Amino acid sequence: MSSVTIGLGPKLDPRKFRDPDYTARGEPRAEVPLGELQTVWFNTGTLCNLKCENCYIESSPKNDRLVYLSASEVDGFLREATNSQLGTTEIGFTGGEPFMNPDLINMLENVLSRGFEALVLTNGMRPLMKCSEALLSLYPREKCKFRISLDHFTQIGHERIRGKNTWEPALRGLKWLCEQGFQVSVASRTCWTHSEDIMRTGFDALFYNEKIAIDALNPASLVLFPEMDDQIDVPEITESCWNVLGISPSELMCSSSRVVLKRKGASSPVVSPCTLLPYEKAYDFGSTLASAQHSVKLNHPHCSKFCVLGGASCSSNSNV
Repeated sequence: MSSVTIGLGPKLDPRKFRDPDYTARGEPRAEVPLGELQTVWFNTGTLCNLKCENCYIESSPKNDRLVYLSASEVDGFLREATNSQLGTTEIGFTGGEPFMNPDLINMLENVLSRGFEALVLTNGMRPLMKCSEALLSLYPREKCKFRISLDHFTQIGHERIRGKNTWEPALRGLKWLCEQGFQVSVASRTCWTHSEDIMRTGFDALFYNEKIAIDALNPASLVLFPEMDDQIDVPEITESCWNVLGISPSELMCSSSRVVLKRKGASSPVVSPCTLLPYEKAYDFGSTLASAQHSVKLNHPHCSKFCVLGGASCSSNSNV
C-alpha cells in the first residue's frame, strides 16, 4: 500500500503570516469579503470517540478545548439567520464528533423545522448509531445530509489514521445511512502518495463491492481534502495572486460561511470565519452573525494550502 506523506516538507518560514495586512515580502495580503452567508457552521465541541493522526483540531476523548454548544445557543443563531435574511440555506455541524453532543438531535430538528438544509460531518461510528432511532424521526429526512470520514479505500489505510477496529463500524454507519435514504457523501484525505485517479478508482471499487450508492467519481460525493500542517512552509497569498492563480475570492469558503464555537471557560459562543481556525482568537468576529460581516485576511497557512491552493471547502453548497 502507498505510504503516508503527513508532515513532510520544509518548515514554515517564521517571518510569514505575522502581519494581517502585509506578507513577509511587504506585499498587500489577500482578503476575502463576505457575500451571502450561505452556510453557518456549528462546532459542537472537540470531544470525539477517536484520536486520529494529524487531526487539524486535535479532537480526542479528552480534548474539551471547545465545549458542547447547547440547543438554546444554537437556536439563537438560527433565529438571527432567519430574521436577518442573511441568505443562509445550509447549517453545518462539525466537531469533534457531533454525535457526542447530547443536544445534536434537538439541533437538527430545529434546523429542519426552519427550512434549512443540515449537513453533519461524522465518523459514522457508535455515537451516530446510538441515535439511529432519533435520526429516522427527522423530518424532512431528505434535507438532512451526512458526510462520513473514510481516510482510505482499504481497511489498512483507514485504520493507519483512525486506529484499530475503526473500519467496520464506519462502513456499517455509512451503509445504514444510505439504506435509510439519507443524502450521504464521503470525505477522504490526500495524505497518500496515490494520485487522485487512483483514490477515486479505489473508492469506486469499494462502494461497488459494498453496495453503497455513492459516486466516487463525483467530487461532491467523494471529497478529497488536502492535508493541513501549519508548521510546513507554504506561500502567502497576496492580492495579485487572484489573477495569477485564476481564482476569485468568492470561491473560498470564508466568502459564504461562518462558524460558531464555544471555548472552554467562555460565557458564550463566538463567531469565527473558518472551521479550520477554532483556536485562533485573533479571528474572532464577536458573538453574533451580524458582527461577522467583515472581510477575512488570509493570514494563516491553512488559508493558503487548504483553501486557495488546495481548492477545498467544507460546505456542500460550494462550487469549489
